[in-house]
Amino acid sequence: MIPHKRSTNRLELSNLPRLLLAPMPLFSLQPALHRIINNIVRKKPEIFHRIGIHKDKQFLIDPLNMPFVLLLRPDPQQPFLRAYRRSESIQFDARIAGTFLTLLDMVDGRLDGDALFFSRDLIVEGNTEAVVCLRNALDDMDGSIADDVVSVYGLPGRTFLALLRQIRRDTVVEYQDVTS
Repeated sequence: MIPHKRSTNRLELSNLPRLLLAPMPLFSLQPALHRIINNIVRKKPEIFHRIGIHKDKQFLIDPLNMPFVLLLRPDPQQPFLRAYRRSESIQFDARIAGTFLTLLDMVDGRLDGDALFFSRDLIVEGNTEAVVCLRNALDDMDGSIADDVVSVYGLPGRTFLALLRQIRRDTVVEYQDVTS
């Protein structure tokens, strides 16, 4: 009985970002996303060159426990990363979905995208060739793209990322405790 209660609390906590961020106006998020994608282009141009013919593809990044989705076009000449409400109809070539922390760990190189896909913690739809190419580009780069993203925001950004990583570690430990 107790493990069931703990797993229920875990599920409730995983939806907390969606509830807390729902009233946030997305226009306030767009400048930060613009700054992030341009910083990545500047610091990690090899990612965009490695994507090759898929640079014009539209990738819908869907953090399932957030009130919005992100649309990414990894064209190094005109990079695009924008948030949209879930209710908006968005054209995309490929969709990559998972919880925010799962997607963060994948981008951070801490979790294997193939293992996440086969365990059903990651959903991939659409042009899977483009998704594999994007994943390979991220896997082949040196360092963490998450570290590069938060470096734009200095100490507050690094502190926030450290907090997210700690939450993820605690969630994984709790999940393992519940399932064992």
